[in-house]
Amino acid sequence: MTMSSTGPILVTGGNGQLATSFQNLSNERITRVGRPEFDFDRPETIAATMEKYKPSVVVNAAAWTAVDLAETKKDGAERANNTGPAALAAACAKADIPFIHVSTDYVFSGDKGTPYTEDDATSPETVYGRTKAEGEQAVLTANIKSIILRTAWVYSAHGKNFVRTMINAGAKNPVLKVVGDQKGNPTSSDDLAEAILAIIALIERDGWKPEYRGIFHASGTGETTWHGLAVAALEEAAKHGQTMPRVNAIRTEDWPTPAKRPQDSRMDNSKLHRIFGIKMPDWRHSVKTIVHRLFSEA
Repeated sequence: MTMSSTGPILVTGGNGQLATSFQNLSNERITRVGRPEFDFDRPETIAATMEKYKPSVVVNAAAWTAVDLAETKKDGAERANNTGPAALAAACAKADIPFIHVSTDYVFSGDKGTPYTEDDATSPETVYGRTKAEGEQAVLTANIKSIILRTAWVYSAHGKNFVRTMINAGAKNPVLKVVGDQKGNPTSSDDLAEAILAIIALIERDGWKPEYRGIFHASGTGETTWHGLAVAALEEAAKHGQTMPRVNAIRTEDWPTPAKRPQDSRMDNSKLHRIFGIKMPDWRHSVKTIVHRLFSEA
């Protein structure tokens, strides 16, 4: 049985990076919802939203992503990352539609030493990571047609993110200090939105398959450090006339934060390619694209 492709693709997360990337794709079926209309802090808005839009698939891009604040605001993080997504997944199960949920590399401690696969046990060391890990399992339990996409180091030409922060800081400061001993996979939210649309197109063409259910890693191809990402972004900015600052690499302990960051949260995306035929673009290429857009829109 193929999925109906007539209903909207409902994307939660309002004006967040990923929801905005979906909107920029100019797909007429995409409907974004966010506060106050849709709010995990007000569970009654879930059923109301489903009833109003009658989507054929839901992409949950809403989350509590303030990693440090989550350490003290546990209840809010719990609702946004665990109980809320589980309730939305259950509402999708009731409507017999697929639910695509975005998760994070923070479900891992970062001490494996090689890229994580979906078979690796989660070992979060922050409230944010724990609520996201628990949310993954709650979503899978609530809806048999659930796809979890773990991503990492998300940036874009819009919203608050590391790449934009570095370019703004580089425009004002001749010297920057950036952590150089944490490894990961930078991911363009545009690339992630494209990948999700490709998954939806596959489901709509071929129907739901049991192997689609479960967890997949969907981060940018290739790896770097925060320092490496900053340098790449600032080198691109220099091509657009911005002065290149000196970027000094510092250690994690030189930049203390309330929540512990994973030291090495690189993820292996091969399952995503094997099941869905999707290969995420190389992060270096995507950084160039995003920085170019930032300057062309400025």
